[in-house]
Amino acid sequence: MKTNEVLETIKARRSVRVYDKKQVPSEDLNAILEAATYAPSGMHYETWHFTAVRNAAKLEELNNRIKEAFAKSDDKRLQERGHSETYCCYYHAPSLVIVSNDPTQWWAGMDCACAIENMFLAARSLGIGSCWINQLGTTCDDPEVRAYLTSLGVPENHKVYGCVALGYQAEGVSLKEKTVKEGTITIVE
Repeated sequence: MKTNEVLETIKARRSVRVYDKKQVPSEDLNAILEAATYAPSGMHYETWHFTAVRNAAKLEELNNRIKEAFAKSDDKRLQERGHSETYCCYYHAPSLVIVSNDPTQWWAGMDCACAIENMFLAARSLGIGSCWINQLGTTCDDPEVRAYLTSLGVPENHKVYGCVALGYQAEGVSLKEKTVKEGTITIVE
């Protein structure tokens, strides 16, 4: 099968859920954020916004606000997470990028998904682990969560479509092997 550096990076990317404390260097974070801005966007509007949070106390406060929103949910599973002492939606990664967009464009979420994938691949190419974090997508409209997001720099009129946890994989933690599900690809000629 044909391969190159980009294809190998795509195949090697995995979700990292256990991080060490080492912060992602600013230069690498900037490269990852720049990669996000090169993703395709509907009509080339680029209405997205990327809010990178590297402050541990602010990340912990964000997690607490998310947990409070979960505790108010009708969903039992979310309630359990909301009341858990150990739950951390971003897996204690040292950096989190909040990806938001103006929800008035029907493709806003798709634009964000493309940008998030670019960040995953850029991170992998730099030896940095990443994971999709989706809890803010369901809690960003909670008043306490929304107020905190705004204080962090997320535009008030934006919906959060996903987040990217970034950091270095903890020593001794193995990642799942990728297996491609049978029947996933169909080629019509």
